[in-house]
Amino acid sequence: MHIVVCIKQVPDSTHIRVHPVTNTIMRQGVPAIINPYDLFAIEAALRLKDQHGGRVTVISMGPPQAEPALRKALSFGCDDAVLVTDKAFSGADTLATSYVLASVIRTLHAEMPVDIVFTGKQTIDGDTAQVGPGIAMRLGYQLLTYVSRINTLDLAARRIVVERRAEGGVQVLETQLPALITMLEGSNEMRFATTPDMFRAARAEVRYWDRTSAGIEDIKRVGLKGSPTVVSRVFGPTPRAQKAVQIAFDAEHPEAAGVALLEKIQAESPRAAKELAQRRHHPQ
Repeated sequence: MHIVVCIKQVPDSTHIRVHPVTNTIMRQGVPAIINPYDLFAIEAALRLKDQHGGRVTVISMGPPQAEPALRKALSFGCDDAVLVTDKAFSGADTLATSYVLASVIRTLHAEMPVDIVFTGKQTIDGDTAQVGPGIAMRLGYQLLTYVSRINTLDLAARRIVVERRAEGGVQVLETQLPALITMLEGSNEMRFATTPDMFRAARAEVRYWDRTSAGIEDIKRVGLKGSPTVVSRVFGPTPRAQKAVQIAFDAEHPEAAGVALLEKIQAESPRAAKELAQRRHHPQ
C-alpha cells in the first residue's frame, strides 16, 4: 500500500500581521508551521500504515524553506519526502497548485502505485478547501471530504469505509480505491515523534523536484500564469470602538435583566426599539 500525504507550510496565524500600506500579509519574522489540519491527515495515514503496512510519502509545494516541515513529518513516521519547488510555481492559486500536486502524485504513482491520498480539510492561510478536491478531479480519484473517521480498509477488495461529518449528522460512505480523503480537525490525536525517528528524519534525504522532475508538461498552467484568481487586497478587520456593555442583575429575578436590556436598546437604538414595538403589536 502506498499513501501520499499533501502538506503545506504556513505562517502561524497567531502572529500574522497585515501591512498598513500594501495590505499584504507580512511574513517576515512570522514563525512557519505545518498547516494544523494537515497533521490530522498525517496521523490518519500513519495509522493505516500501522494496521496494514505499506509506505507513506509526504509531499509539499513551496520554497526551500519548507524543508523543515517535511522533516517534521518524517519524524512522525513518514517514509519519504518530496519538496516540489521551482520559481515557475510562485504566485500559484488553488487551480495551479492542484495541477502541480496532481502531476507529482502521478509521477510518484509511476514509481509505486498510489492507493490513498490524504490532505487536511483546508489550510489556515487560504481557507479555500479547494486543493484536495482539485487533485482528486485531475487524477480521477474518488473524493471523500470532511472525513472524521476511517472505519475499515479492505486492500484485497480495494474498498474503504469512512465517516463524513455533514450538516445535521454523520454520513457513512464506502468507495473504491484509489481515493483522496480530506481529514477534519479533531478526527485523531497526533502522535509524538520518537527519538529514533527524529534521528532518522534528520539524516533522511528530502527529494527536491523542479517542474521537470514533477512531470509538468504545460508550463502555462502553473504559477501566476496558470492562476486566474486575483486577490485585490488583504486587510484586517477594523476594531470596534464601542465596548461591550455588561448588565448586572439579581440571579433570583432574571426578568430584571430582560427589562434592563430592553431599556438599554430603547435608549441607544430607537430604530430597534420601534421594530420591537411593531412586532409586539403585530405578531407574525
